[in-house]
Amino acid sequence: MSDAAIRTLMANLENLAASLNWLRRSFTSCDKIGIKTTYTEDEFDQFENLSSRYARTTDLLINKILRSIDAVELVDSGSVIDAANHAEKRGIIDSVSQLRELKDLRNEIAHEYETEDLSKLFALVLDATPRLFVLADRTVKYCGKYTG
Repeated sequence: MSDAAIRTLMANLENLAASLNWLRRSFTSCDKIGIKTTYTEDEFDQFENLSSRYARTTDLLINKILRSIDAVELVDSGSVIDAANHAEKRGIIDSVSQLRELKDLRNEIAHEYETEDLSKLFALVLDATPRLFVLADRTVKYCGKYTG
């Protein structure tokens, strides 16, 4: 365990905390709006913010935090699947498929171009965000042994 790896983990955790703060803000707004077939321009903007913040937070958690934990524990993280397998062994996630679902939705957000399908996508993001909060909380708690 190197000091540099711990500093990187701590910096990534700070970024995650900021991202989670914005995600919670967006989630609260969108949860009040609820799922509709059509949205006002302001509501649409709020769901767009939620979706992009969900994607960013998912990226931070998977691509930065889980890999940082591997670096602190001197484990070669390799692919995203390897990092997910390590997270499952650590008890951070219940199953690799749980993480894959969150990541797949992130990918769907990044590649969604059909505006007619956005209502369905918004519903999926609204449903998945609480699971992302739980996973992030579990990850931060796990990292507590390194960040004091």
